[in-house]
Amino acid sequence: MKNVLLIGDSIRMGYDKSIKQALEGRANVVFPEDNCQFACYVFRYFHEWFGGIDGRDFDVIHWNAGLHDVLRLFEEEPTTPLEVYEYYIERICVRMKKLCPNAKIIFATSTSVISEKMTKDFMRYNEDVERYNAAAVKIVTKHGFEVNDLYALSKTLPEEAHSDAVHYYTDMGTQAYSKQVLSYIEAALGNN
Repeated sequence: MKNVLLIGDSIRMGYDKSIKQALEGRANVVFPEDNCQFACYVFRYFHEWFGGIDGRDFDVIHWNAGLHDVLRLFEEEPTTPLEVYEYYIERICVRMKKLCPNAKIIFATSTSVISEKMTKDFMRYNEDVERYNAAAVKIVTKHGFEVNDLYALSKTLPEEAHSDAVHYYTDMGTQAYSKQVLSYIEAALGNN
């Protein structure tokens, strides 16, 4: 059976169980129970999230990082400066290729937010999400990774798909993200 690894923040936590269920009997889908948070956190813990599978045995890795990095607390700059984010995205790419050389790797862009529903002490802006996404896409494509543009998908969804200003834990949101993520994973697995 093929092996799929899902890595990512709370957006991933909205579709991971649906992907596991959809691929049951066709692929072993593993993901950490915790929120993978910042890019530096993904870099640090990536190898610990394999669920007992040897990295060389992964067929597909679908991952994201960015929404924690763009978070602005108390009207300050993003939690992770863009150049630091780029540094960690680069290192994650190198580590993934080193530890999982046989995997097809798909990077998912961070999703849009509703800034108007946040407070100045806990804020995300789509302009920041777009800048960080663009920087990440430039790096991951250089490494030959495919890009699943969840940001573009998120911009097509109505506000009712949101469960709050950041998340999409509604039936509509879960179905939309699950369908798109599943299509990328199945294509990478060679499934129709």
